Amino acid sequence: MVSVHLENGQVGLRDTPVPERQPGYALIRLLTGGICNTDIELRRGYYGFCGCPGHEFVGEVVESDSPALRGKRVAGEINLACGTCKWCQRGLGRHCPTRTVLGIVNHPGAFAEFLTLPDVNLHVLPDNIPNEAAVFLEPLAAACEILDQVQIPAGAPVAVLGDGKLGLLIAQTLQANGLRVHQFGKHAEKLRIAAKQGVTTEISPANMPEAEYEWVVDATGSREGLQTAVRMTQPRGTVILKSTVHGTVPLDTAPVIVDEITLVGSRCGRFEPALALLQTGRVDVESMIAGSYPLSKAVEAFQHAERYGTLKILLTA
Repeated sequence: MVSVHLENGQVGLRDTPVPERQPGYALIRLLTGGICNTDIELRRGYYGFCGCPGHEFVGEVVESDSPALRGKRVAGEINLACGTCKWCQRGLGRHCPTRTVLGIVNHPGAFAEFLTLPDVNLHVLPDNIPNEAAVFLEPLAAACEILDQVQIPAGAPVAVLGDGKLGLLIAQTLQANGLRVHQFGKHAEKLRIAAKQGVTTEISPANMPEAEYEWVVDATGSREGLQTAVRMTQPRGTVILKSTVHGTVPLDTAPVIVDEITLVGSRCGRFEPALALLQTGRVDVESMIAGSYPLSKAVEAFQHAERYGTLKILLTA
């Protein structure tokens, strides 16, 4: 089968065997995959990655121990947990210390004609959500995770920094859940996507507001984003960190300590609230698609995805 391979900063294609399905796992044929900023960071050296990337996908179950899954169109949660440790027993399998992660840590990714995932990780997709929208389910779940981690009062103003793929999903998700979102970004055409969903948007000024928001989300994907977010946060306010950046991020901790600011790391989330958002159409994801390539053109797809300002690039099998 054709699979994408990352190694030493290079993107290539390989002819690899179809993966063997273990008991309790499904063999899935890829339908649509989405290139994420994390995939780009993996190419740049994040996690010392070498192998097949890809964790945003829609696929069709070819083989499974579960008759209810066979032939179904699915998306999948990306963390493969042990199921028995103290973290798994607390329902925190996403933090299982021995977990593998689809396309990121010790489990071949979705950018291949076939992939495997545990049956318990899979979510059957409703017919009214097309592949091009359903492929956003995993990053949309990551946006929803903020609301599981932090109790933000209804109607509260929230600043979202960054107008990339995740920033747009976060701004729309928070707005759809009754918050007053003010999104700062660098691209008017991207901000218009969120503005259509009721988000207040603004091209980031040279001098960003200081100590103005109780809640600030950094989704800039930049090394400087965290410091900007801290400066914008009120004393005893909260910064939610959503940027995945390869390398060390500089931070002057003095204002964090003096202003008693809470920093909240935020990663993957539950798929259920994300599915509800897609079904009700309260989040516009299809306007975020910047291009689609067959799997055989993955090299060109990655090149397009890495162009400055590009939103979502899809791969199709």
